[in-house]
Amino acid sequence: MLSYRHAFHAGNHADVLKHFVLVQVLEYFNQKDKPYFYIDTHAGAGCYALDEAFARKNAEYEEGVGRLLGRKDVPSELKEYLRVVRDLNPGGKLRLYPGSPCCAAPLMRPDDKMRLFELHPADSRLLAKTFENAGNQTMVLEQDGFTGINAFLPPPSRRGLVLIDPPYEVKTDYRTVLTMMKESLRRFPTGTYIIWYPKLHSMASRELPEKLKRLPITSWLHVSLDVQKPSEDGFGMHGSGLFIVNPPWTLPPVLKKVMPYLVKVLGIDEGAGFQLESEIP
Repeated sequence: MLSYRHAFHAGNHADVLKHFVLVQVLEYFNQKDKPYFYIDTHAGAGCYALDEAFARKNAEYEEGVGRLLGRKDVPSELKEYLRVVRDLNPGGKLRLYPGSPCCAAPLMRPDDKMRLFELHPADSRLLAKTFENAGNQTMVLEQDGFTGINAFLPPPSRRGLVLIDPPYEVKTDYRTVLTMMKESLRRFPTGTYIIWYPKLHSMASRELPEKLKRLPITSWLHVSLDVQKPSEDGFGMHGSGLFIVNPPWTLPPVLKKVMPYLVKVLGIDEGAGFQLESEIP
């Protein structure tokens, strides 16, 4: 199935959590001179026009990043992520939203590499166009990132960050994430992996974090953000989460500070809240 297009959801609450954390982890990677690979298994189109039909349909960005821009009380830890968004919108009006590749690109140094997978033909073409002038630093691959990732693990420098962000439009994606992680950890056990998942009524969604904890890992962090209580009809996403393998040790205190703020600003009803747990030796 290739019906999913992230443009419908660009800039929503899930993107805020995912991209804020992605920027935090990349800033941590940049503290060392040694280059690294950033690998995105489901890169999407790279950048999204918020005034086009896909994004306008539900205008989810208005309840996400749109609530953060212009506020005077934003925690300092969120400012680099918001700077990336603002730099795409120099006129001040929110017209473009950076997907994960375009959040990562401004932080990449000349010797760092990006490997971007996108199976959807239309989005893959858009992604390739976005990075057509990136030279050999960035490679766009129109193939399944779940399996294509194996060609790049481990990276030559033995430093790497992998973002795993499937749409979960087919239920088997949950199982495939676990299968992919087992193989990736066998090839590259010291890599940092960020796994995004939606918070839904489904059992597969609720069980994924616990199953990830049972992987052969010793260091992990799990954070989730609910913006509303689950709907009575059982449909729709009421929040999202990130499970990070080998996270930076600096991340838990940052999240302890920022997550209550995101709940306050992005929360829709009394179901808004967050969860944060970690084991980092």
